[in-house]
Amino acid sequence: MTREDVTDLIYSVKVEKGIKWADVAKKVGQSKEWVTAACLGQMTLTKEQAEKVGKIFGLPPMAVKLLQVVPYKGSLPTAVPTDPLIYRWYEIVNVYGTTIKELIHEEFGDGIMSAIDFKMDIVREPDPKGDRVLVTLNGKFLPYKTY
Repeated sequence: MTREDVTDLIYSVKVEKGIKWADVAKKVGQSKEWVTAACLGQMTLTKEQAEKVGKIFGLPPMAVKLLQVVPYKGSLPTAVPTDPLIYRWYEIVNVYGTTIKELIHEEFGDGIMSAIDFKMDIVREPDPKGDRVLVTLNGKFLPYKTY
């Protein structure tokens, strides 16, 4: 069994039982964004978290152990994503990436926004013209150091 097999098993059970990521997150005690990333193979769960996920999805002991192993991060199957929703994020970075970079550097100086000391929130924002997707990306600024 591989970590990818565990992800496939989790997703199959999720679909079969109609499980919502927000419900899993409540039981695990973390955000729905982080728990979803963990269940999809992008984060490492603690033993306690892995056992909770294992119970929710009826996972075998080996799968629970694999949830505790540091994963190989980065899950896109191609360099340019083909899934329409993910491609739109790629497009956003292509169109607005230089703007984001310029404005962060102007405000903070030379550095990066951490994807390690990071949190994300995804919510539905009602709108009479059609509901909107509100995504907040919140990462610590890490300045480049001279040495």
